[in-house]
Amino acid sequence: MTNRPERLVLNPAVSAEGAISLPGSKSISNRALLLAALSQGCTRLHGLLNSDDTSVMLGALRALGINLKETDDFVVVEGARHFPVEQAELFMGNAGTAIRPLTAALALQGGDYTLSGVPRMHERPIGDLVDALRMLGANVEYLGNAGYPPLRIGRGDPQVGRPVRVKGNVSSQFLTALLMAAPLLASEAASDVVIEVDGELISQPYIQITLNMMARFGVKVHQEGWQRFIIPAGASYRAPGDYLIEGDASSASYFMALGAIGGGPVQIRGAGAESIQGDMGFAQVVKDMGAQVTLHANAVAVSGVKVANGEKLRAFDRDFNLIPDAAMTAAVLGLYADGPCLLRNIGSWRVKETDRIDAMHAELSKLGARVESGPDWLKVYPLQPGAWRAAEIGTYDDHRMAMCFSLAAFGGVPVTILDPACVGKTFPEYFSVYSSLVQHEKS
Repeated sequence: MTNRPERLVLNPAVSAEGAISLPGSKSISNRALLLAALSQGCTRLHGLLNSDDTSVMLGALRALGINLKETDDFVVVEGARHFPVEQAELFMGNAGTAIRPLTAALALQGGDYTLSGVPRMHERPIGDLVDALRMLGANVEYLGNAGYPPLRIGRGDPQVGRPVRVKGNVSSQFLTALLMAAPLLASEAASDVVIEVDGELISQPYIQITLNMMARFGVKVHQEGWQRFIIPAGASYRAPGDYLIEGDASSASYFMALGAIGGGPVQIRGAGAESIQGDMGFAQVVKDMGAQVTLHANAVAVSGVKVANGEKLRAFDRDFNLIPDAAMTAAVLGLYADGPCLLRNIGSWRVKETDRIDAMHAELSKLGARVESGPDWLKVYPLQPGAWRAAEIGTYDDHRMAMCFSLAAFGGVPVTILDPACVGKTFPEYFSVYSSLVQHEKS
């Protein structure tokens, strides 16, 4: 990005009120693009997120020969079922929601492809997915460290046989990738494709998003709990015509939090009670911390305390396995609680855009907070008025670090966000939207 700002100073905030419309969900946007590309027919995608991660997916699909037409209102994807271009070098940035499902789809199709990304992407594991694809007969090689991108995909002999097993305890994206690619095998198979999860499956709501979307595109997956998934023989994707992408529920968490600590009400449009995204569960988190939450079908409104006046949220001890992205928002809210806040079962943070447990520990400490952490947990002790320290918050090229630490501006001291443009990964306009809701002078 040219002229990328090095820092953004957020002056002390005292209240938050107003209404916003969410950008499209990153998870749904990139799934929808790939499903549309693998479908028979044309799909018009409404509300597609405009961000770095979706740009990565759009660029990859174009390089693979998919015909895309972008208008002001929607994106038209002409499905090809199999990618027309069978040889390509694809740069995937740091977009996990792009590289993992594309790896599976390309491996089950076969061809001559390389997939690489930024240095951090080459530190994010993909070995469990590659192991499963090899079990199916795919030809996938590591070009660097075993278990990590970059990858080379060649022509193998993928076929349906015994159930394929994939580990579920590192990232749900591995199972999502296999599920989305499986109809490439099933469509021409005489028997079902069976995927079994080895061990605990984390982030189950993200798998539910995948299953719901596959059904909209014509493939109904039979599910036996969270351990066994069956894609019927002959299944193939069909374009649904028009598909509306929900607002991003992970992004909604920051605005729910603003309502909870800034008095509110903050009204959030684009995702609500009818959402297929698990991160809408964050509404219950802020409610349990003392906020007033009103859920509508496609919106939510939150009012709460005014922490700038010394009011407190209720502390929590909570398992965040199901909503790990929104959990980062809860960690910062812990600074305003009436006691220590414990986030449990967040081991997946360590393989995200950065090691988020270490990063959150370090940056919360800069503000003056006492913080403790372990392999899969983080404990945040609240800060009392006058104990806050002005700090420069490192963001580690991680969009969620930048967005969740904007909430620290309610502590009474300036907070400087380093590399604020990293929010472009999912929400390029975040700080302007944030500023439209936040007031800086006491009434």
